[in-house]
Amino acid sequence: MTITRRSILMGAAAGALAAPFIRPGAARAAEFSYKIANNQPLEHPSNVRLAEAVKAILEETSGAVDIQIFPSNQLGADTDVLGQLRSGGVEFFQLSPVILSTLVPNASINGVGFAFPDYDTVWKAMDGELGAYARGQIENAGLVVMDKIWDNGFRQTTTSTKPIQTPEDFQGFKIRVPVSPLWTSLFSAFGAAPASINFAEVYTALQTGIVDGQENPLAIMKVAKLWEVQKYLSMTNHMWDGFWLLGNRRAWGALPEDAQQVVAKHFNAGAERQREDVMALNATLRGDLESQGFVFNDVDPQPFEDKLREAGFYAEWKKTYGDEAWEILEAAVGRKLA
Repeated sequence: MTITRRSILMGAAAGALAAPFIRPGAARAAEFSYKIANNQPLEHPSNVRLAEAVKAILEETSGAVDIQIFPSNQLGADTDVLGQLRSGGVEFFQLSPVILSTLVPNASINGVGFAFPDYDTVWKAMDGELGAYARGQIENAGLVVMDKIWDNGFRQTTTSTKPIQTPEDFQGFKIRVPVSPLWTSLFSAFGAAPASINFAEVYTALQTGIVDGQENPLAIMKVAKLWEVQKYLSMTNHMWDGFWLLGNRRAWGALPEDAQQVVAKHFNAGAERQREDVMALNATLRGDLESQGFVFNDVDPQPFEDKLREAGFYAEWKKTYGDEAWEILEAAVGRKLA
């Protein structure tokens, strides 16, 4: 299937997301009616590709496995849904590993500030030893996790007051971050004032001035219309983030082995396609966001990395993650961080 920006952000999402609620050609009523939740808007590539995946799962299992998608925090904030996943109220959940670290501390190792220079390094690491290490940590915590991580993207910074050009621009700056110690630590090292706020409340927090800025990948800024409440967009590339597709262990174990293979196959294939979609979107999003009023500026990452090193950020997180995990990270990115 050829993916265009128009098909991602417009008709594809609306048409595809109806599919999980239909049983085209199903031979019998669903034996397993499961839910999958995430915090991404309806038109985000993740939900377009999830819709394709659950439709394919429904058809290949002859209607036995029916998975309904609940986007945009419909079932609650990320931390709430993580609790639901553990209890079995939700069977599947797409979640940032950095937020997952509230349960699985070392799952967030991919989020170390300025660790990844580019996507080639990201996928080599996350499809390789670093990803395998993270999945092992997640499984040890009692969750199921698919092999392929979905792309959220390199994170950039938006502000309502001034562009971020040097580490000093963060001094005293009120910035929204997700609920995660790693994010808080990162911006605290710059002298900022980070506030942990769930994504569902970000727009209102910016609109009312509770915070002056936030950080997210460009695709999220597009679908969330953040230009309405922010002016400057600084290409800080301070962190790469993704979404692990997690499962409840009891619900997963209830599926026959052949059904498990079908589900995993289509979820992992969806992740591969979604990565390509996000890359295609990123190629056009800067122009789109500039046309909506965002003022862009590019950032030299080296002073920011130097500031983190000076503030003891890398040394602190090396100690937190432990030598084994840190060695895997440094091997993946090809350089010493601490």
